[in-house]
Amino acid sequence: ASDVYKRQIRNIRRDANEAFKKMNKNNELTEDDQKDLENQAQKMTDKYIIDIDKAVEEKTKEIMTV
Repeated sequence: ASDVYKRQIRNIRRDANEAFKKMNKNNELTEDDQKDLENQAQKMTDKYIIDIDKAVEEKTKEIMTV
């Protein structure tokens, strides 16, 4: 189940990056701004993946102690 959530988060990152590239192509963003936004999206992706892994680990421990 956690793989589904991770995949969804990665899909959101991909969609965001595609939007950033499109904005750059339309001269709405500079290339530096695009890269900064892509880096922020990656950091958020990493954070939420870690949060999911922690939640799964905690729930697994909880289930195993019953």
